[in-house]
Amino acid sequence: MSDLVAIFEYQFFRHALFAAVLTSILAAMVGTYIVSRKIVFIGGGITHASFGGIGLAYYMGMNPFAGAAVFAILTALGIEWISGKGKVREDSAIAILWSLGMAMGIIFVFMTPGYTPNLMSFLFGNILSVGRSDLILLLAFCIFLLIFFAIFFRPVLYTAFDPEFAKTKGIPVSLFRYVMSVIMALAIVLSIRTVGIILVLSMFTVPQVTAMLFTRNFARIMPLSALWGITGSVIGLMASYILDIPTGAAIIFFLTFQFLFIKILMILRDSVKRKQKAD
Repeated sequence: MSDLVAIFEYQFFRHALFAAVLTSILAAMVGTYIVSRKIVFIGGGITHASFGGIGLAYYMGMNPFAGAAVFAILTALGIEWISGKGKVREDSAIAILWSLGMAMGIIFVFMTPGYTPNLMSFLFGNILSVGRSDLILLLAFCIFLLIFFAIFFRPVLYTAFDPEFAKTKGIPVSLFRYVMSVIMALAIVLSIRTVGIILVLSMFTVPQVTAMLFTRNFARIMPLSALWGITGSVIGLMASYILDIPTGAAIIFFLTFQFLFIKILMILRDSVKRKQKAD
């Protein structure tokens, strides 16, 4: 226990803890929209397509996360346009952009002169390397999202669940969907440092699905998913230190464990209630 308390004396661990909390809050807001609109597959396409931007940025000697952000935004806007006006099936377009982004990333990394960069931190995350500037960026984006949802909550809600009704209310549905696509892309890229490309989608779905075990209200899912996200992330961070295992994988494991544990408890509770009624 003393060793666990002593770890908080290290700045890198405090930064990792703050990053886990902020990423959970960020994922709660954006992930609720993703899960409610049933576009989880789109989130996966954006996530993996961003790898092409990382590879291109390495090849050009730029910041890899800047490249990932550009590719993620272009992919998100492209998918939204295709789903609205394109003549290609949405799932086909996502699959094409998903595989194209990964392929481009691998090609550009291979073509990069010198030593091949270590991509493990991008694929599986490296939350222990989060710095002060990363935390400031995460915090600023969280504050922006809180303000955005506070002002535009109803338009976002209507465009997510009933776009036809939103149009009758004079809400520019296409504009809000494009804006939310950009927000999704940026949120995903900012979360890559925490759990990596391979696992980041779980941060935007598992806590939300756990919250939906308790409520289907959009406004209530957000804080509940933030709660479950923070709980699972902090436990995963602690477990990764104690067991000396990859942090990103530990976080996703405990987020999933939370969901399964609560789901089993609810099934048992319902079973007992049915038995009591039968008696």
